[in-house]
Amino acid sequence: MSLFPAIETYLPHQGAKYISPDKAGQLRESMLELRAKGQAARKEFADLVKDFQSLYPKLTLERTSQWMNQAQILRPHFWNYLKGYGEITEPMFALRLYGTAEDFGVSLEVSFMERKKDENSLNKQNRVLNLPIQSPAYYFAQIDGVSQRFEGTEENRQFLTQQLAVGQVRKVLVKYDIPLSQTASREQVLSQLQEAMTALIPFYEATRVI
Repeated sequence: MSLFPAIETYLPHQGAKYISPDKAGQLRESMLELRAKGQAARKEFADLVKDFQSLYPKLTLERTSQWMNQAQILRPHFWNYLKGYGEITEPMFALRLYGTAEDFGVSLEVSFMERKKDENSLNKQNRVLNLPIQSPAYYFAQIDGVSQRFEGTEENRQFLTQQLAVGQVRKVLVKYDIPLSQTASREQVLSQLQEAMTALIPFYEATRVI
């Protein structure tokens, strides 16, 4: 049995359209069911984030993403930022759900909120390339508007640094994945998230260097 049954149940609905039950006609009951699934999955994710944040009380918990977007499209890949030092415009930590109902997990990342960014956010974020990286940490780089995964190797660090210098890369995140679908216990998840945090703290600190 999954440790995260609500998330597992909600993931197959990725991209579905939600209609307000009062306007859904014959679909009213199914829309009520979707809403209940979305709210339950969001709470399940938010509870995990709170448990993680309790291990790092100096981090400020931002709001968990909603179970649907403004266009009322369901989005079960929730995320939650955790602000460290500095301003809301600066790079911070985030937990983000990924995968399918059959194989899902959560990634810890060093990134910033696009909707809060200022003229210095990108420059600070991309300082993650100043440090050597080691797998299982990896890069998630935005090239020509498309985000791509790059394994955590020195070769990829050099490549992304070069591409950044010539303007081909806009933004580079550092991420670390923790599987959830086959996990035996919540304690195991939190222990693995602590390992991820230990691996990513130096990259966060690199974004803080003046």
